[in-house]
Amino acid sequence: MTTSTAPRSTDLHERMRAVPRPTPVLSRERERSLTPRQRELLDQLGGLFDAGFADLTMAAVARRLSCSLRTLYGLAPSRDDLVLLVIDRNLWRIGRLATGALDAEVAPLPALRAYLEAANMAVAGTTAAFARDLATVPAAQRLNDAHSDYIVTVARCLLDLAVERRDIEPVDTAAVARVMAGVGRDFARPEVLAVLHSSPQDAANSIVDVILSGLRRPARGERELSRGGRRGGERPSPARR
Repeated sequence: MTTSTAPRSTDLHERMRAVPRPTPVLSRERERSLTPRQRELLDQLGGLFDAGFADLTMAAVARRLSCSLRTLYGLAPSRDDLVLLVIDRNLWRIGRLATGALDAEVAPLPALRAYLEAANMAVAGTTAAFARDLATVPAAQRLNDAHSDYIVTVARCLLDLAVERRDIEPVDTAAVARVMAGVGRDFARPEVLAVLHSSPQDAANSIVDVILSGLRRPARGERELSRGGRRGGERPSPARR
């Protein structure tokens, strides 16, 4: 087995390319074929669904957006399919921002923080009404699972690289990546959203910072101080009786 001598930046890019991406609901060809009016409607649908969509029919959506049913059905065959389009489009937009936040010249942990901070934008502004209705759409859960799995895999790649560079102590990177990548989605659940004192995005970023702080390998002086405050080979004082 040969050891790669490629620079770390190349190594990171190669690992990222090896991560399979989720299949988009709206293919590139289909998206390119959308009319300006259809793109405008997709942008407006996000704001409409934020207030909840369980009671909306396709006819009601058309009335709210001041468009014809024919135009709406040109986008998707049902309301739930419209919801999937809006979610997937937003997740891909956030995904591109998150990937763009990765700098191959930056150490893995700061790169991971930048990536997850960008990825957590996906839950920014999530409303309780939208989260509640989304929980009733199984296809939406599967879609979120696919995007979440991708984020987990990217996070694990960066954590593995941090272990190899000895930036952090060896850990179960699969477990840590799943916690860090999934916290934003967990905080956007309706029952969790109701008890948070901050937004899901801010809360998720705070937890990511806490985990990253715990992962960082302490400096030599810090490691010595953590051993009961003793330095070098100093022996503890005998206990007084």
